[in-house]
Amino acid sequence: MERSPSALRARGGHHLSLASQVAGAPPALAVETFAGSATEWDAFVDGCADATHCHRYGWRGVLERVFGHECIYLAARGGAGRLHGVLPLVRVRSPLFGHFLVSMPFLNYGGPIGDPAAVEALVVAAASRAASDRVSLLELRNRAPIAIEPASPAWHRSARKITVVLDIPPDGPSTRPPGKGRKRTGGGAAPGAGDSAGADRGPASALWTRIDAKVRSQVRRPQKEGVTVRFGADQLGAFYRVFARHMRDLGTPAQSRRLFEAIAAAFPEDVWFGCAYLGDQPVAAGCGFLWRDEFEMTWASALSAHKRLAPNMLLYWSFMERAAERGVRAFNFGRCTPGGGTHRFKQQWGSRDEPLAWYDWSPGAGPAKTPSPDDSAYAWGPRIWKHLPVPLATALGPRIVKYIP
Repeated sequence: MERSPSALRARGGHHLSLASQVAGAPPALAVETFAGSATEWDAFVDGCADATHCHRYGWRGVLERVFGHECIYLAARGGAGRLHGVLPLVRVRSPLFGHFLVSMPFLNYGGPIGDPAAVEALVVAAASRAASDRVSLLELRNRAPIAIEPASPAWHRSARKITVVLDIPPDGPSTRPPGKGRKRTGGGAAPGAGDSAGADRGPASALWTRIDAKVRSQVRRPQKEGVTVRFGADQLGAFYRVFARHMRDLGTPAQSRRLFEAIAAAFPEDVWFGCAYLGDQPVAAGCGFLWRDEFEMTWASALSAHKRLAPNMLLYWSFMERAAERGVRAFNFGRCTPGGGTHRFKQQWGSRDEPLAWYDWSPGAGPAKTPSPDDSAYAWGPRIWKHLPVPLATALGPRIVKYIP
């Protein structure tokens, strides 16, 4: 039976036709392939409350150059050509894994943003494109539910991923000169690490006192063992060495170093690279993005050989401290699967869960999803991958993972 890709419903449940029942909707909306400038796109994204860093136009160049994927950026325009909504879509296709349209692949967020009527029009246009292109799956990775949800049986709202957020409280009053008693250039010295907890009233002190005592102890442990944390664009190489080995140990193909170099070039003011060192050896590393008043840790890794030291605990704290020093109000741990070990690690900091509203369209009878190493059909892959030499896994990984969005 043919299934219409265009039916939608408001979150309350009643069905809506395209832009016809949305209060204040523009009289005429046209969805087109975006042909404007990066400046126009980013100006719209910057002014949209629902936008994320993943909506920035710079990601188009990153994905095209690094992966060679086709980027189909859609725009909903009203009278006089004014932008009312945008939707970045990326085609990921391979004979082994399938044919997908994703917003955005390899990232946590995406999906349509803009006026409710424009979002509705973009959803309809994306589903129509997916149907005509015979894709296996169209996935819109919204961070929050859209105002008008797809109502067709071809659409399913997935609950398989969440993000975890820790609110950063306002600064406490300072009783110590900046830098005294704390590592500022290396980063990561916990308030109170050398004296009573909370005595150092720096920007992160209010957050430090809210964290469970057991977690604070785990942050101090690597400090006592001499682990330090460094930040900067020059940490990209060390980050990637830890990341590549960690991914091999998990049995998962790693992204290429070229991806992170492209990200650093496209978003020099937004991306943070940080590494925890034991002497001169990087033992844990992270990379994430600053967006408005939130920092998100998008990739984090640690070497299993140094698990006893818990360098990842100091690494995460150092990122939190850095965020607090810059007036950031939320630390986002990034997406994970509910109930898993990664989820429990993130919860221990006193954070809160935010379900992600990922919308999936597929032509089949039931829900579909992008491939994952956790799928039983690919269970053999991680078992083999863990035994590959790190240089071989690092060389082969990007050729595989580029097709797993």
